[in-house]
Amino acid sequence: MNYCVILVVILVVSFSISVTSGSHERVILRAIIKEEKSNKNGDFAIDLNATNFDSVFNDTPTPFAILEFFAHCKPYVILTRSNFMSCRCPACRNYKPHYEKVARLFNGPDASHPGIILMTRVDCALTINSNLCDKFSVTRFPMLFWGPPKKFIGGGWDPKQEKSEIIPIENGQTADILLGWINKQLGRSYGFDDGKHEKEHLQANTSDSGQIAKAIYDIEEATFTAFGIILDHKMITPATRASLIKFLQLLVAHHPSKRCRKGSAEILVNFDDLCPSQTMSVNNEKAESCSKKGALGNYHICGKEVPRGYWMYCRGSKNDTRGFSCGLWVLLHSLSVRVEDGESNMAFRSTCDFIHNFFICEECRQHFYGMCSSISSPFKKARDFALWLWSAHNKVNERLAKEEASLETGDPEFPKAIWPPKKLCSSCYLKTSKENGKIEWDENEVFKFLVTYYGKGLVTLQKEMEQQSGSQTEKIVAEEVVGSTHAVVVPVGAALAIAVASCAFGALAYIWRSRQKNRKYKYNSLKNI
Repeated sequence: MNYCVILVVILVVSFSISVTSGSHERVILRAIIKEEKSNKNGDFAIDLNATNFDSVFNDTPTPFAILEFFAHCKPYVILTRSNFMSCRCPACRNYKPHYEKVARLFNGPDASHPGIILMTRVDCALTINSNLCDKFSVTRFPMLFWGPPKKFIGGGWDPKQEKSEIIPIENGQTADILLGWINKQLGRSYGFDDGKHEKEHLQANTSDSGQIAKAIYDIEEATFTAFGIILDHKMITPATRASLIKFLQLLVAHHPSKRCRKGSAEILVNFDDLCPSQTMSVNNEKAESCSKKGALGNYHICGKEVPRGYWMYCRGSKNDTRGFSCGLWVLLHSLSVRVEDGESNMAFRSTCDFIHNFFICEECRQHFYGMCSSISSPFKKARDFALWLWSAHNKVNERLAKEEASLETGDPEFPKAIWPPKKLCSSCYLKTSKENGKIEWDENEVFKFLVTYYGKGLVTLQKEMEQQSGSQTEKIVAEEVVGSTHAVVVPVGAALAIAVASCAFGALAYIWRSRQKNRKYKYNSLKNI
């Protein structure tokens, strides 16, 4: 009995930690951005020491990390056994440009592949890091290690240890060799030219059909952001509560990200307990329990890995363009092509009500709801809802294109345009008027394009990663990097504990039922009890 209680306590504590942790996982990425802006040397790798070592690895949302042990001897450094050799090796100075060349691909606001690898370094010439360097058995400089960030916390590395998730990178002498090692480890083909993505290849995001696969990241980011806005601004009231529940139902059934479906389901199942209608007064007073400070704020709608603090497909060339609005549009389009005919009108009403009640931009909200109100008869086909949303999006783009052109507030790399462009769907165009530029569309072809682009195309990356098998590294990528996989990874030990606990509960239930039967027979009838 006592053992079962212990197992239950362990599982409850573990679950509580999983629910409440991760709220600051975006901090490290944004800290990198802040640090880089103030770093005149342009360093991309993060400098660690004994005081921040564990916290940085704990806060990063990246599934992988590279840790470099180097030494930069200074005149005032007191030589110890750990740092004596470091002051005699100029290789560390010569290696830094190579390490930084790789780090810029993965760290910082302009990274080509953010959120995958955290590149860090520790200076063993500093006395404060002596014990840290000893724990990792540092015998040469530079010395590189690879592994999941959490495995570096409070840990170390012993060359005599047979099995360890922290592995040394034996050959990373140059930037080319190190990047080649990373590509082999992850089964990727990252290149240094990828760094030009921000300025030279941004437009490819909208003209290359393959780029939509990256939007799965942004849909998760937009879902989290929208939910955060609702809680931050205490927007759940008696008048808006029902519309949020309906939209959550839509997300549970049709969100393209598995982890967002799971997170939405957890919120929906517990919504009456988390945000009870009884706590809201009839005068629309906002309930504290339905805000970020309440119990609802402890839930992660897309899992603890989100937010990551960056955009992929929806990244603009300026900090104040695209991003959330782009991600939200992609989410709505992806929902519209996933609903069945019988759900089409419900999805339409849920979408309209959600935007009307929870979108923070008042002008945008009213304009969108005006388009919703123009529909007089309910939708009977999913095709009609998908095409209506596509048409509504184009109307918004037309309106904003004029405003942004006159005010010069638009994104120069992503001017508002009619969607889709001919490069993506030439068959969608029947003809274009030479007089006013008005386009006559083939709506059957447009619908086919929408289903392919926001349906199959959007989950291409997910399917590719799910098909990968073999090494533990590939499984971690599939589970943590790809936006549409499960957010919870259960270790073997935890699974065993759950199994044992389940057996224990089963045994207890059996004993309890037996005793109840004995009582029944003893007293002849339960009615007499």
